[in-house]
Amino acid sequence: MKDFIHQNKIYYSPVEFAMAHIGGVWKMPIILCLGTQALRYGELKERIKHISDKMLITQLRELEERGMLSRTAYREKPPRVDYQLTERGVQALPVIHQLHKYGQTLMQLEGINT
Repeated sequence: MKDFIHQNKIYYSPVEFAMAHIGGVWKMPIILCLGTQALRYGELKERIKHISDKMLITQLRELEERGMLSRTAYREKPPRVDYQLTERGVQALPVIHQLHKYGQTLMQLEGINT
């Protein structure tokens, strides 16, 4: 595969490019949580244990910038914001589900209780 540049960054493979969108510790769990429904910030925070507020905000912004999710702010008192997957985010779900399944298999092979 030929190297390519996107937004001033050099990528060496499509896998690297995909991981720039969904890689890291928190992006995939966020995408999985939004896989079936739109959620508010607090609902995401409840479902994703151990993530800090700063990290959740950062990851949500990055996913939005990458076109993986959309953010809808409602003019209500108190303010309400919903996050939901875009078509690009929905397309990532089968890959993430497969990685989840593979991770479980590796854990079983290592004798780790799931």
